[in-house]
Amino acid sequence: MADDNLGARPPRALPQVPRWQSLRNSLKLAADPLGALGAIHARYGDTARLYIGGVQPSVLTRDPGLVQHVLQKNHRNYAKSAFTLGFARYIGHGLLTNEGPDWLRQRRLIQPGFHRQRVAGLTGLMQEIVAETLAPLAQQAAASGGAVAVPAHALMTRLTFRIIARSVFSTSFAEAELDRLAQLITEIQAFYIGTIRQPYFNFWRRLRGRFRRADARTAELRALLGRYIAQRQAASAAPRAPAPPDDLLQMLLDARYEDTGEPMAPARVLDEALILLVAGHETSANALTWLLYLLAHHPAEARLIQAETAAALGARGPAFADLPRLGRALCAVQETMRLYPPAWMVDRVALADDDYQGLRIPKGTLFSLFLYGLHRDAQHWDAPAEFRPARFAPDAPRPLVPFAYAPFGGGPRLCVGLQFALTEMQLVAVELLRTFDVEWPEGQPPVVEQPLITLRPRGDFQVRLRLRPA
Repeated sequence: MADDNLGARPPRALPQVPRWQSLRNSLKLAADPLGALGAIHARYGDTARLYIGGVQPSVLTRDPGLVQHVLQKNHRNYAKSAFTLGFARYIGHGLLTNEGPDWLRQRRLIQPGFHRQRVAGLTGLMQEIVAETLAPLAQQAAASGGAVAVPAHALMTRLTFRIIARSVFSTSFAEAELDRLAQLITEIQAFYIGTIRQPYFNFWRRLRGRFRRADARTAELRALLGRYIAQRQAASAAPRAPAPPDDLLQMLLDARYEDTGEPMAPARVLDEALILLVAGHETSANALTWLLYLLAHHPAEARLIQAETAAALGARGPAFADLPRLGRALCAVQETMRLYPPAWMVDRVALADDDYQGLRIPKGTLFSLFLYGLHRDAQHWDAPAEFRPARFAPDAPRPLVPFAYAPFGGGPRLCVGLQFALTEMQLVAVELLRTFDVEWPEGQPPVVEQPLITLRPRGDFQVRLRLRPA
């Protein structure tokens, strides 16, 4: 499908980052991808050709029109690339890594699990886990002069993992298992992204057995989750078994394909459960970590959320029906995801020849959609580097260009868990700020982004949680 506005425009050529320069900059790209890609845009414009790792030709873009063309307007011509599909080796062939008719079949099967009504039913569970997580911190703060310093990313990872684990499995993982799962996910991500950014080292990685070690981590990850699934299936098959929990795992086990009436194969259930667990906590944990960072540096924004919450709720906790009246917390989450989009880069490959506003796109063209750069582009955002949650208020002007904001992707592959994630993050923000003020301890080194599959901080940083007056 050609772009409707093509008309009689002559073909246009894109600026090209020379292969030698891409190769020379590959170490910089590996060390600081956001800075390296931002420098390319600053020098070559919104869209340019380059070689990833000095090897793989790609089109890098932060043009919202081109992003919309690829993700929405002509989405049937663009599939996930081998980079994303290759991640299936480690996290299975679930919604995140699947493609084509099989992906669509799975999407239709799983999407009802994330409808608004089901998410509303999970709100109480989310609040319960947030309360369980914050209570010991409040006790520590009370015993330590009113405040406690905590590692932000570790806290948010534990919290969001508990929420998704209970939402999927109706159980809490043991603390040791929780920490191990988070460690495995981090190590697998870091290894896989390294194989993409510096592919010329893959031969050496194989010689040193690093691929085998990554596969072993994957096997351990799948074994941990497989035990929970097997326990559920055994319990359901037992004589006079009680009704199973109404959770996302049971939704996967009970789902039937429309065309055959058959359930998912056991390996597919494990794949989809793993994707839900990985994606369902990873993106929220990272976004909430950055939210803590931003609120600690912008206490006035935190006070606005606290004042709105107090006016709307008094001393009680929020219900799902209250969330529309707690818009400041949601705006802070949305602005955080603009500045630090968890899915900071999206890749697609053209399945057939195409064109966009005079740009000829041959079959096989790999696109790197740089959402981090798009979200911080001064062409679309006033003071783009500043934290301004009010820009997402209902009465605030929106960017004039569609797809200037796409933290959950767009088009038919818009994140299936969008409502779940936004509800979870809004609730966490409200409940955290009802109990604590968030402060920044002095003397910490600068916080540096670490763009793996998702955007997280490199290492961790501390925030000080100070008890608010009862």
